[in-house]
Amino acid sequence: MSIAIRNINENDLSAVADLMRSFAEYENLSEYCTVTMERLYRAMFSDEGFVEGLIAFDDETPIAYALFYPNFSSFRGEMGLYLEDIYVLADYRRHQLGLQLLRKIASIAKERGLERIDFQVLDWNTPAVNFYLKHGAEQNDGESHFKFAGDAFARLAS
Repeated sequence: MSIAIRNINENDLSAVADLMRSFAEYENLSEYCTVTMERLYRAMFSDEGFVEGLIAFDDETPIAYALFYPNFSSFRGEMGLYLEDIYVLADYRRHQLGLQLLRKIASIAKERGLERIDFQVLDWNTPAVNFYLKHGAEQNDGESHFKFAGDAFARLAS
């Protein structure tokens, strides 16, 4: 096994989209995984793009990815990165790959003078919750995730 982690580039978008579909399947959210290469390109590489990412390979096989972007905590006045996704194919878990990705993101944040990494984890995903807690993450039980999407977003934006 020869694992390499690097920044996602435009040529990786198909592999990232495939890994996203695998992640959505793992989280029982496949019906919501409507990402396209065009949307991914726009978010990451167009003039208005702001999403960054890492991808891991075992030789030539894509096996993991992480996506992140800038965020800000208003009450604390702290700038950070929001970790949107971190996913490792099942066969490659328990090889510290998730931790390697997380450490690389933390290093990127530190190099930029940022102070935190925020993220969400599905309640039922005990392995992920335990992974993050083991490495010092704080859990905010008093917060709930909300979103405006689809028709609700369209009505709000009109």
